[in-house]
Amino acid sequence: MAASAFTRTRSCTMGGLGAPRALLASLAGLMLACGGQDTPDAASLDTQAPDTVSQETRSRDTRSVEKALLDVDPQALLGGWPWPGNKTPAVALALDVKNGEGQPLRVREGSTFFINQIDIRTFVTSTRDEGLRNLIAQSDFGGLGWWGVRQVDQESIGAPGPYTRRRFFRDAAWMDLPSHFIVEPVDSRGRLTGVPILLNAGTEHQRRAGMDDFFIRRFRGIQTASGCATPDDCSTSTHFEEEAILELRNAYEHAQRKTLTLRSDTRTLRLRWSLRPGAPYEIPVEQVRDARYAYGFRIGVEALTPPRPDGTYAPGTEISFQLTLRDGAGNRLHDKGYLPPYNEVAPDGTDSGLQYYRAFVDATTTYYRRKHRERMLMTQIIGPAQNIQPIRSIVALEAFLDPEVDEQVVATPERDGVFSQFATLPFANVLFGGAFIDPNLWNQPNTDTWQFKLPDNAAPGTYLVTVKGRRVYLGEDLPGSTTIEIQVGTPQRTQPKHTTGPCTSCHSKGGELGVVLHANDNRAACAGCHAPLAFELEGPIFVRTHFIHSRSNRFDAPLQQCSSCHLTKESIQRTSKAACLSCHKSYPDSHVAQFGPIESMYVGGGAESFQQCTGACHTRHPGSGL
Repeated sequence: MAASAFTRTRSCTMGGLGAPRALLASLAGLMLACGGQDTPDAASLDTQAPDTVSQETRSRDTRSVEKALLDVDPQALLGGWPWPGNKTPAVALALDVKNGEGQPLRVREGSTFFINQIDIRTFVTSTRDEGLRNLIAQSDFGGLGWWGVRQVDQESIGAPGPYTRRRFFRDAAWMDLPSHFIVEPVDSRGRLTGVPILLNAGTEHQRRAGMDDFFIRRFRGIQTASGCATPDDCSTSTHFEEEAILELRNAYEHAQRKTLTLRSDTRTLRLRWSLRPGAPYEIPVEQVRDARYAYGFRIGVEALTPPRPDGTYAPGTEISFQLTLRDGAGNRLHDKGYLPPYNEVAPDGTDSGLQYYRAFVDATTTYYRRKHRERMLMTQIIGPAQNIQPIRSIVALEAFLDPEVDEQVVATPERDGVFSQFATLPFANVLFGGAFIDPNLWNQPNTDTWQFKLPDNAAPGTYLVTVKGRRVYLGEDLPGSTTIEIQVGTPQRTQPKHTTGPCTSCHSKGGELGVVLHANDNRAACAGCHAPLAFELEGPIFVRTHFIHSRSNRFDAPLQQCSSCHLTKESIQRTSKAACLSCHKSYPDSHVAQFGPIESMYVGGGAESFQQCTGACHTRHPGSGL
């Protein structure tokens, strides 16, 4: 190929391509938009008049373009468009599509982006229980190929009723097939303003870090029935929502090099999906010139109560803490001493990107539905570090509604072997009280300070104080967390004793724990926030870890091989319904007779699910490797 032909072709290729032949072959439609071999190169796109691309150029034979792409060294294409003078880090961009309509996107002018998140949701409603039949017949996902779809899980919430029942569907052809996306920046007339990028969505049954562009891939069908008389009886319900959800998150390192720098005349991001090649999504783009804040997210937390002269706190001390949320340049996202009313933040956040818990308006379900969009701002204390373990005592809903209690004690040394206390921000009696008791609570200003009171019998050692939250600002959707340590009763630092790991076997190259979930790579600083709640029994980390990895076809190790994560034989012998049935979907009839039927896909049953099973049973796990 002549050098000039290579230059012309390259301007319509994907930054960081390295794609297999099957993916390249699917780019024919894109090449028509790019103008075939005669698409202008990067320099000419900066200067060329918009109307100079001829119709003849647009109709070139795309087969020659495909051949050109196959002949190009993929490494030469890494890094997206080489815009002169652009040395700022790329911003993680989140794209959102609802019922076929791209949700408007505001971005900071002159920034460079990589696609870190794609959320696509389509839904229909019905007055009758018809599974997903209406979704398949009426939605924009109807033509994707639904053969093979089946219900795999079910969960109900709402005790003592009425209940909401959710049924989860998988194995439809479109959910399992390999597919990819092409993101094209275009002007008001639909003409390219920069180099499109190609993003590989991978497959359901294999995680390929070198080929997939996202660490998390979840394609689902969900039916939600409201107003059910019992957890299993929705015969009187007249409201059913059927939805299909596509979630791609956490771009791998190689995908982060596929960047977009938007020209001033870019008005839309056109999102093409290989499973819907003739119907691209149009995402309107507004570029903000004088943005007040920078991208990025920092969480600061400090103890306002001074320690004793030796740097320690005495048992029984009440310690005040203060939160500070900042952007990447250090600008405060809220006034000191103040957090805005809930109604000024939820559901869409503030101009600074501040976010509060929003599951009241966008229901979340562990693993299956949009848990990353819950956006809880929350803090915990747990310790001493050497005693940290999962918390199995259930936090009652009443604890969240008590107007006299801002911070909830979730673990005590006597009952749980460790002390822990948490608080939502705004406090739970405002969040949940405003939802269920007094709506005016959502109009009151909130504070950025709180108090944790150490128990009188607090064991000496290191206690961890963590704050986690999420910022959504001008297209960037980022989790964040910060943990500080305080010494109680002794200046000697103590450390947690992990019985599981290493998570880095899978969580790497863009999927690190410091990036996904709450962006918290300190696993000791999880158990306090993740106590079982009466309305969310699957809270504990061991429940969620078992459930997510047992449902994910992209987890590499055999599920029965506990040694993939567990480090000791003893660590797999703390048996309970919650421990076993977060992974297993059934147990013998003798167990049903003795321990009751399986009522929850997460923990098996209700409050009894966390009780220790008899030590005479389940003293080993077949195939565990331990």
